Amino acid sequence: MSLSSLPTAKFRLGRIVMTHSVMNSLSEEDIFTGIRRHQSGDWGDVCENDRAANDRALTEGTRILSKYHTPQGVTFWIITEADRSVTTILLPEDY
Repeated sequence: MSLSSLPTAKFRLGRIVMTHSVMNSLSEEDIFTGIRRHQSGDWGDVCENDRAANDRALTEGTRILSKYHTPQGVTFWIITEADRSVTTILLPEDY
């Protein structure tokens, strides 16, 4: 992928952390793809209410939640805190 084809970041991620379950279940590629999608405003498979809340969060500075699936069918979430200090990658059962 060339630099010109990289999506534009819409917000800061802060420190990126992940649960042990994510480290044991997802590949680095799954994680990096999720982070790129999340930061570019592709919220994945969230409901319309969450999608609208995420879009508002870009200007209001509230929490952002994205939901993705790996090619193997593993669901994972990426949550960036309202103050943009931390982004957490976790499995639904870790919540």
